[in-house]
Amino acid sequence: MRRSCLISSVLVSAALAAACSSSSPRGQFEDPAQAGAGGSESGGAPAGSIGGQQAADDPKADECQKMDIVFVVDNSGSMKEEQSNLVANFPKFVKVLDEFKTKSGAKIDYRLAVTTTGRDVSYKMAVPGFGEIPQSEKGENGAFRNGCGMTRRWVEKSDPGAVAEFTCLAQAGTGGPSIEMPLYALKLAFNDRMADGTNTGFLRPDALLGTVILTDEDDCSREDNDFTIQNDVCATMPNVKPVAEYAAMLDAAAKGPGRWATAVIAGEKACKSAFGDAADAKRLRDFVTLAGKNGTFSSICNGDLTPALEKALATFDAACKNFPPVR
Repeated sequence: MRRSCLISSVLVSAALAAACSSSSPRGQFEDPAQAGAGGSESGGAPAGSIGGQQAADDPKADECQKMDIVFVVDNSGSMKEEQSNLVANFPKFVKVLDEFKTKSGAKIDYRLAVTTTGRDVSYKMAVPGFGEIPQSEKGENGAFRNGCGMTRRWVEKSDPGAVAEFTCLAQAGTGGPSIEMPLYALKLAFNDRMADGTNTGFLRPDALLGTVILTDEDDCSREDNDFTIQNDVCATMPNVKPVAEYAAMLDAAAKGPGRWATAVIAGEKACKSAFGDAADAKRLRDFVTLAGKNGTFSSICNGDLTPALEKALATFDAACKNFPPVR
């Protein structure tokens, strides 16, 4: 959410436009054997390459052989360059997953899905000199994106067109709601959209649940409507839900603590980069902290998503190799 962008969208006649993004570089993954992808600014996984265990290792009871990964992509008006950079990196991301090996040397069986940060919401925005401007926005409400020639709402390892399908799904556009709620989107995805059948069949009880959040704003997850926004500082906004509620929700969805991992790519602080401006993502940093060693945070202002996606995979790798039993 950019306050200047919101104002410009409702007061075009008053010429209150704001520039929300600029050009961005496009990086590519290093060779998996050379990628020092471990660690993070906030917790994270130990250093090491994906699939570093030898095939001769004995099978371990605490390893997983499946990953179900959901990308939550900000599709508000300021995210064009970030999405382009993400799309550019997807082929190598999938390639690394294809080469991933468990402790016992088995290839990982993965699923990939994409949803967005928006939900149906109505509110008023307080604009000095103009009063409260009514807004009504439509989001995907946690539904996994489909189309792209797919017969289901996620990509599987065995799909012959996995890379093309995944790349297509990630192009979420920039017409989504201006209030980003990635944590609530996950709750909707794993609760409401499972209950109504939209996302049913994606989650497997023996798979690590991985989530990747990409946004240039903080999390403003709230579950009410018809509220008034004074500013876009999510951490001080009334009625936002505690991030601990969403961590507990993922514990339940994954069948226990330690059976899910998360990677957040957002503003480590208020910053500027080739992507444009990013807000201080305080709530999302707090959320990563709750994930402990299964969480990693990367700054979107680094200007290239390659290292951040490497760290995401390294974190998922470590979590999968230390997979606790169902509780």
